[in-house]
Amino acid sequence: MATVIEIVVQNNLCIGCGLCAALCPQHVLSMQWNRYGELNPVEITPCTTECGLCLKICPFADHEENEDTIGRELYGNVPGIQHRSETGYYLATYVGYSERHRQTSASGGMATWLLEALLTQDVVDHVICVAPTGDPEKLFAFRVFDTSEDVRTGAGSAYYPVEMSEVIRHVLDVPGRYAITGLPCFLKAVRLAQRRNRKLRERIVVTVGLTCGQLKSTHFTDYVAALAGVQGEVTAVRYRGKSPDHPASNYHYAFTTAGGGERKIFWNEGIAEAWTNRWFTPNACNYCDDVFAECADVTCMDAWLPEYSKDSRGTSLVLVRSPAVREVLERGQGICLDPIAVEQVVQSQVGVVAIKREQLAYRLYLDHGAKMPKKRVAAERSKNPFLRQEVDLKESMRALSRKLWKAEERDGERLREVMGPDLRRLAVGKRISKIITFPIRTLRYIQRKA
Repeated sequence: MATVIEIVVQNNLCIGCGLCAALCPQHVLSMQWNRYGELNPVEITPCTTECGLCLKICPFADHEENEDTIGRELYGNVPGIQHRSETGYYLATYVGYSERHRQTSASGGMATWLLEALLTQDVVDHVICVAPTGDPEKLFAFRVFDTSEDVRTGAGSAYYPVEMSEVIRHVLDVPGRYAITGLPCFLKAVRLAQRRNRKLRERIVVTVGLTCGQLKSTHFTDYVAALAGVQGEVTAVRYRGKSPDHPASNYHYAFTTAGGGERKIFWNEGIAEAWTNRWFTPNACNYCDDVFAECADVTCMDAWLPEYSKDSRGTSLVLVRSPAVREVLERGQGICLDPIAVEQVVQSQVGVVAIKREQLAYRLYLDHGAKMPKKRVAAERSKNPFLRQEVDLKESMRALSRKLWKAEERDGERLREVMGPDLRRLAVGKRISKIITFPIRTLRYIQRKA
């Protein structure tokens, strides 16, 4: 039987979650950096049993389980549960913030508040989340925390590769009730592992998801640091700094160096260009169709809606699937939380939904015949020439960034120069698309007002 190395890693589909390394019965896998600044499993001794477990729990392997089948098993019988194709199952949706956690969190602080509440209300004994390490070679890692004070060290986003092998081994070794946070693909891997491991089923009692458009390699952080003019080794990064004179959407990254200096760079000063054009994005992200962490008991996200995004303090949206989590939220103290229509929750992530549905369909069409995982989106050649151009150009830039960036050179301007032709073609295509579609949008607006 083939292994995850042959089927997933060698086909450039590994996201680096680490579940295969954690659960391998022979302990033959270890998570290590590849030359692109991504985490992959590596065989440290030959696999002799070929049990296939590594493939059965891989979120990007080709098997029958998907977010729909997993979600139906977990939440399909919950009283009052509803379902949308974009969000998966949902029980309730909220908008709000925690005043105490708002300033130090990426959005409104509701994810951090919830993790603390799970501890203080004795729902869980331990919380697993990503936190800074202080190690320049590995700036962030999953950690196991037992107190609210420790949980708060993990507040904020981490656009940096992390893996779960060590913390999953901890769960297997140390009894208790755990809450675990993660991106959609990571929590899918956890759910697949729970199906095959009784200890994980019994001990991981709450899963907290985060919406996701893409992961980034370590080279993304290196590149943005170079743009910010950072000199010397980076020892810490804050990816979602807030400034009262900027809207929530124009947050800044703050880099701390070994000498104690700090440099900041705002979203619109070059971060947006690299992010939106998918520079330094792992190939696996091209084949994800889960925006709202459909396998999670609760999903937290930014309120990217006009009525909230101008508030520099940040606002959270919360989509709940578990009755137990809904109870924790509804008896919560120190939070401002109101119901919000699920349609607005979907609208807040409309750009990511387009990438993971419409654009994914076209990417699957382009990769026809290749060894790709089964997706819930059908392969289709888009009828929109501008969408086809956008997908083609962004994939070209993604591959170029992965191939050309050399951390030892840290030449951000050189990389932008190489990307120039694709950026210009993309900009021209967008301008033409706006001109062509403007009359259609105007007519639709008039019809809605009529």
